[in-house]
Amino acid sequence: MQPLQHFLDGQVLLFDKPYRSTSFNIVSKVRHATKVKKVGHAGTLDPLATGLLIICTGKFTKKINEYMGMEKEYTGTFTLGATTASYDLETTPENIQDVSHITEGQIHTATEQFIGNIMQMPPQYSAIKKDGKRLYESARQGIEVKVDARPVTISAFEITKIEMPIVHFKVVCGTGTYIRSLANDYGEALGVGAYMSSLRRTRIGNFKVEDAYTVESFEAAVQSINQ
Repeated sequence: MQPLQHFLDGQVLLFDKPYRSTSFNIVSKVRHATKVKKVGHAGTLDPLATGLLIICTGKFTKKINEYMGMEKEYTGTFTLGATTASYDLETTPENIQDVSHITEGQIHTATEQFIGNIMQMPPQYSAIKKDGKRLYESARQGIEVKVDARPVTISAFEITKIEMPIVHFKVVCGTGTYIRSLANDYGEALGVGAYMSSLRRTRIGNFKVEDAYTVESFEAAVQSINQ
């Protein structure tokens, strides 16, 4: 089957990435459905995260860096009273601590120090490369690699619901921000530790997850074009 000209010419596609799927897996499914080889995504979502993923095809892959630089909005949960090596549920919670003394006021107030232009340490379990090797590859071998803190911008950090030890949040941030690192730093600020227990990307620039395809709805749409 020939590639679909519509996608060869260039399209920006919005996907709602499901839990445990990789960003590259969505790219592969778009390639398979459209028969177009030139397909890329504008910003990885971890397998344990869900939500908005921008996929560009054909000539529009040139726009990927533009979309990657856009402001992003996330919702999710932090679990207080423990930490993990990966800052999320990829690794087992440890350092269990009592959180019964933490007040709602403290939970809300602790967000304030993270709003604005801040320095953030990337997680050891991340795709950042150091000396040609991704950090998560070293981390999975038990090797800690020294990395420098990076400047990031968090324009909003709001606690939307508290169900101790779980706190629900909404964050609006600039490119390069790790919400997992925010979880870890937030837990440190409260003195009891925390890890990211769920994450959903809801917006990139003006693109919203409500307007996104599922993989199944996209494959059905492509099939209808072929008929």
